[in-house]
Amino acid sequence: MEEQAVNRSLLLKEKEESVITNRPETDSVVEVRGSDCSVGLECLLNVVRALGMGSCLSGDGTDANAPPYGAETASSDGARLRRRLMKSSSMELRLHGVPGRMFLNGSSEVASLFSKQGKKGINQDAMLVWENFCSKQDIIFCGVFDGHGPYGHRVAKRVRDSFPLKLSAQLEWHYKNENGVSDTGSPLGTYKFEEIGFKKIDRKTSAPDQVHNVFERTFKTLKESFLKAAKVMDKELKLHPDIDCFCSGTTAVTLIKHGQVIVIGNVGDSRAILGTRDHNGSLTAVQLTIDLKPNLPKEAERINLCKGRVFALQNEPDVARVWLPHANSPGLAMARAFGDFCLKDFGLISVPDISYHRITEKDEFIVLATDGIWDVLSNQEVVDIVAASPRSSAARTLVEVAVRTWRTKYPTAKVDDCAVVCLFLHSDSDKSAYSLAEESLQASVDKSNITTTEAAADSVVNCSRLARTAPESAPLLGEETVGV
Repeated sequence: MEEQAVNRSLLLKEKEESVITNRPETDSVVEVRGSDCSVGLECLLNVVRALGMGSCLSGDGTDANAPPYGAETASSDGARLRRRLMKSSSMELRLHGVPGRMFLNGSSEVASLFSKQGKKGINQDAMLVWENFCSKQDIIFCGVFDGHGPYGHRVAKRVRDSFPLKLSAQLEWHYKNENGVSDTGSPLGTYKFEEIGFKKIDRKTSAPDQVHNVFERTFKTLKESFLKAAKVMDKELKLHPDIDCFCSGTTAVTLIKHGQVIVIGNVGDSRAILGTRDHNGSLTAVQLTIDLKPNLPKEAERINLCKGRVFALQNEPDVARVWLPHANSPGLAMARAFGDFCLKDFGLISVPDISYHRITEKDEFIVLATDGIWDVLSNQEVVDIVAASPRSSAARTLVEVAVRTWRTKYPTAKVDDCAVVCLFLHSDSDKSAYSLAEESLQASVDKSNITTTEAAADSVVNCSRLARTAPESAPLLGEETVGV
């Protein structure tokens, strides 16, 4: 009797420790090492053997009023699930209360965003505009996310909420550990784009070369941060206990605007375009991202090397899809996505395609949108619609035009979900600043007696060479690409 009671108490204690130790965390990625895994497995097997043999829970050693073991486990599992859901909901509520963070239909001084459900079921598109990102007044984060699969709407919202936080964390780590910059008030610290690297600039280096070096270093930093954040994001989805991402996923086209620098990360077939003036003053469209479809040569090559298959169905010959090696499923119409782990061993990746752009005074706005827009409207049509609309309603007008076009262009097809973010690059004060920058720049060029690195840095900062930097000095968009 005594031995049985002792055994039962040890078992209950072991169960309690197992619950505490193995409680999943929804907001962190846990790495399990081999030795820890084997120890935990042996402990679990011992418990199972004991339960199967009845050596711990015998008739004489049990409490008559105690609930059955299975009922107790179900109750604790339900409690843990409720705690996870409450934790997730609490995080969402905290995020939704952050000033300057918009994820619903609306507008601000610099952005307009709008999403509308199509005719295919629940709206699986999500969007985000986050002003004062990383607690910096001159940084804006934007993104649109197009979910797919049974739980695509949940994946899209999860990436919308989590990816910016991971990107911010990567930036903080990078700046503090690699550049020796520390500022507790902001993840970006004092690492300003106008000030990067001047302490190492050769006095003989010309101002244009200085500015070019600044942009190159800035782009490298943000590129690495985007890539690492995407990797952590996909790992979190794979381990997420409440969202089934096996056959569900999302695209993501996201950007950071810091001052006059735009860095874009693209996963999937959502798209970003720029509305800018040409040399004649006409407003034209410039595509900033590549639609990462499976039939692109590099994408198809990677998928085929990983034993995945790429082909289109007979009833839609223009839509290439990714298929499993020995089954005609799931038929994903993009080559990169977050989630969709059924295809991750067969060529699908979540590595973003990274590019950057230097804003000039001729650039007016950027449009991020899911494929519900691009399937029926051209880049130039989108630019014309946004340019002709008031800023506050530009995104809504674009979505409404796309929906009407769906009905006329594809009358028998179901209208797709649509999500749009319009980011306006200049206000009246910005244009005045550009004029002042031009005058300052000319004055600085006339001064040929700059003798110190600090003077050269101040000249570049005060003159804001961003407005005068030649476009050809920057790499072509899409040229800086990361793939497997």
